[in-house]
Amino acid sequence: MEQRTEPTGWVGWIFFAGIMLIIGGTLNAIYGLVAIVNDNWAVWGNRGAVFLDLTQWGWVHLILGIVVLLAGIGVMTGNILARSIGVIIAGISMIANFLALPVYPVWAIILITIDVLVIYALIAHGRELKA
Repeated sequence: MEQRTEPTGWVGWIFFAGIMLIIGGTLNAIYGLVAIVNDNWAVWGNRGAVFLDLTQWGWVHLILGIVVLLAGIGVMTGNILARSIGVIIAGISMIANFLALPVYPVWAIILITIDVLVIYALIAHGRELKA
């Protein structure tokens, strides 16, 4: 007979991780779609103007956004591949926010803390959502 354990409060963090992945993936996909449709971008500075073609970055953001969105849905179903992608994405976010510490110290520390909790929830307690 299989023993079933009661889910802990970490299930909420797992759902939080899934929701954050869904939101982040959706925003990246929208950003990618906008970059594909409006592919010419101009930036004016004090020394001159820079004209960029964002089509390639648009496709990268669209595809990665869809992958992250699907990973978020998968995290909430207990899928191990989705949990792995979630851990990788949170790790990348943690590194990016570490690099942003000099610019936005409080915000970066908050996001690093959330990323650590999300990674812990997905690794240590991710099995609790498995049916």
